[in-house]
Amino acid sequence: MQIEELRWFVAVVEDPNVTRAAAALHVSQPALSRSLRRLETQLGVRLFDRVGRALVPNRHGLAYAAHVRRALEELEAGRETLESEAGAVRLAFLHTLGTWLVPELIGAFRAEHPDVRFRLNQGSAAGLADEVFEGRADLLLTSPRPPRLAWRALLDEPLRLFVPPGHRLERRRRVRLEEVASDPFVVMRHEYGLRGTTDELLARAGVTPRIAFEGEDPETLRGLVAAGLGVALLPGHDGKGLAVADAGASRTIGLAWHAERYRPPAVEAFAGFVAARGG
Repeated sequence: MQIEELRWFVAVVEDPNVTRAAAALHVSQPALSRSLRRLETQLGVRLFDRVGRALVPNRHGLAYAAHVRRALEELEAGRETLESEAGAVRLAFLHTLGTWLVPELIGAFRAEHPDVRFRLNQGSAAGLADEVFEGRADLLLTSPRPPRLAWRALLDEPLRLFVPPGHRLERRRRVRLEEVASDPFVVMRHEYGLRGTTDELLARAGVTPRIAFEGEDPETLRGLVAAGLGVALLPGHDGKGLAVADAGASRTIGLAWHAERYRPPAVEAFAGFVAARGG
């Protein structure tokens, strides 16, 4: 049996005049009658009694109609859910991108696609990559490139050195990391991608950092630097901090996704928009 035929069946239950029901359904009366007979044959029971020119549902027809109505309501609810899901973007992103890149991208995209909704999640690089791989998020703005996921590089963001007020290097415009080898460092926790980038950069500079604090939020680290707890290597998209002369003092921000998972139209549109803006 087909869903359309079940809808026709309910329509005749609600209006036993087959001619009028057929006109309301925009089908011919013979086609509607054949559909009802086919349904009765499949079920093995008569659903209607003919009374004059009308098909009146009998007790079997009334009982079956109650179930069919509930089934059709569930199917409609499922269709509405899918439409809602297809119009939403489940976007995961690093904490460090939540103050500038993510708001900029979403604002610009929604100016062109106001009906698209976003479901946002921020956290550590490793945890968010698992979200995408396991299908709980559609797209991930992150750094560095996560394993197991497809990737498109968008931009390089400089890392800058933040030092406390009154620090000996405070008035410098450009420094080398070896110059702060003896300073305590405040850094991100190991599960955050920025920590790996920081560790690699310090190792190349021959610096073994003395860790004063490990955190989860770059703004917290900036505050602790300002309080004199230590120095920090942090993203410098806003131009604050001291420029770092060491090669590779930057991180690549990109868009990651699971290449084998279906992406609804809204997700495809946002991914294309981000790729175009990122060059």
